[in-house]
Amino acid sequence: MALRFPWLDAAGRHARIQWWSATLLRRLGIALTVHGRPRPGATLLVANHISWLDIAAIHAVAPQARFVSKADVGRWPLLGRLVAGAGTLFIERESKRDALRVVHQAAAALHAGDMVAVFPEGTTGPGRALLPFHANLLQAAIATASPVQPVVLRFHQPGQAFSVAAEFVGDTTLLQSVWRIVCAQGLQVEVQWLDAERTAHADRRALAAHLRERIDEALARAA
Repeated sequence: MALRFPWLDAAGRHARIQWWSATLLRRLGIALTVHGRPRPGATLLVANHISWLDIAAIHAVAPQARFVSKADVGRWPLLGRLVAGAGTLFIERESKRDALRVVHQAAAALHAGDMVAVFPEGTTGPGRALLPFHANLLQAAIATASPVQPVVLRFHQPGQAFSVAAEFVGDTTLLQSVWRIVCAQGLQVEVQWLDAERTAHADRRALAAHLRERIDEALARAA
């Protein structure tokens, strides 16, 4: 990241990010299954949030995605540097003013043709039950008339349609989470790309509710 990234073009950086992400999943013993495909061009990805591994799962398929992530992740040892190097936009979740700043940054990225990815739940939750979707960051897509593509993430293993080992909730630390994942038998992550939605003149709260419903329906079918 420090020595080679400055000399790589966008395609070279994306190839590295994809390799890192796929390798991380493989080294942790996690099999990746993909349904559908990411939409090319400027797109806002909206995904459910289960684990710190969600970013790696999506980057293994769409390494060009620039994530909006809570600022704490940027301070994690090693992983924080890798996430920041991948073009992540960091947000202080408790600050409404900072949220507005990130909306403007995300809109600029979309206007430039980038793919931006957000977790509208704002934090990780249990695999099956979705938390409420926050609508603020959807304004970036509406302001630029960029399509929104829902992405459904599901970690599962034999006997568990939704793996408990992959959940990163409550007081679980990063080290505890890594240990649970390494010890899990037959852990898999499924990445399902749903059809994109138009956003021109959309109401962001209604759009957030609709996207949540689509992801919830896909999780219900998986269950």
